[in-house]
Amino acid sequence: MSIDPAELSGVRRGPLHAGERVTLADMRGHRHTLLLEPGRIFHTTKGALAHDDIIGRPQGVVVSTVGGLEFTVFRPLLHEYTVSMPREAAVIYPKDAAQIVLWADVFPGARVLESGVGSGALSLYLLRAIGPTGTLHSYERRDEFAQVALGNVEEFLGGPHPGWTVTVGGLVETIADEPVDRAILDMLRPWDCIDAVAERLVPGGLLCCYVTTTTQMGCVADQLRHHGGFTEPTITETTVREWHAEGLAIRPGHGTSAHTGFLIVSRRMAPGVLAPVRKRRPAPGAYGPDYHGPVPRTVAAEHLEANRRRAADDSDRIAPAVRKALRRRVR
Repeated sequence: MSIDPAELSGVRRGPLHAGERVTLADMRGHRHTLLLEPGRIFHTTKGALAHDDIIGRPQGVVVSTVGGLEFTVFRPLLHEYTVSMPREAAVIYPKDAAQIVLWADVFPGARVLESGVGSGALSLYLLRAIGPTGTLHSYERRDEFAQVALGNVEEFLGGPHPGWTVTVGGLVETIADEPVDRAILDMLRPWDCIDAVAERLVPGGLLCCYVTTTTQMGCVADQLRHHGGFTEPTITETTVREWHAEGLAIRPGHGTSAHTGFLIVSRRMAPGVLAPVRKRRPAPGAYGPDYHGPVPRTVAAEHLEANRRRAADDSDRIAPAVRKALRRRVR
């Protein structure tokens, strides 16, 4: 099934049809997603609502159950669809997807690489951003995740996107030999794929990694510095808070979307060109004896040796006190 390039955004116009998803919202803000089917009934605590009362009507109407409960009816927006669609894996939430499209500077016609498809949420945002002339090559290790993502994307768009390719397999093992303008990594160990991505990313291209923990964040940043072919990474975290405004009662809302993940963004240098070395010295314990990750080019060998000596001296200094405390505890 092919779709008109003008409809690749997933936006539909005109009356509501059977087979479409709609969002019902009551006056208390409760939302329900329905897949419209002729003859089907939506049941609530205040009576039933027939799907036939919605099919054929425009968006923005108000429908009522037999018990008088009113709902507004709209087609779901992209961010509403991605948090309510079927899923096998956790999805990237709208606030982070929006930042990825912004910070990675995804543009119409871009050639984008995505690793970690999950349930297809981020794929939808990227496909909308690249438009009908761009290409998105997505990689996913697990076939069941890829199938769910394909179904979700095709349902929202109304059919397959001609510029989207999904490859099942690990990124390093299956990456295509093709130039890309942007690379988005949403995976457990993105630092293992930086070398492979760097070979395909055009000079000036952007790499954006989405991770959920500070340990992952540190590994990605240090691997980028160690590689040398990327600019100093920019690391951000996004928090979204709703507000309540009614007359003089203006206050933060009860719903706050706090930490979900970190974005690490860096640009590709030209072939054979190393990024300038930062002049700032790292903190004394940043690359101490307990650190086992990649060491950036900016960290001198004498700095590492000084950290090891300092740690050894500290251990020798506190060892007698520790032994004394243990003897007291045994007694």
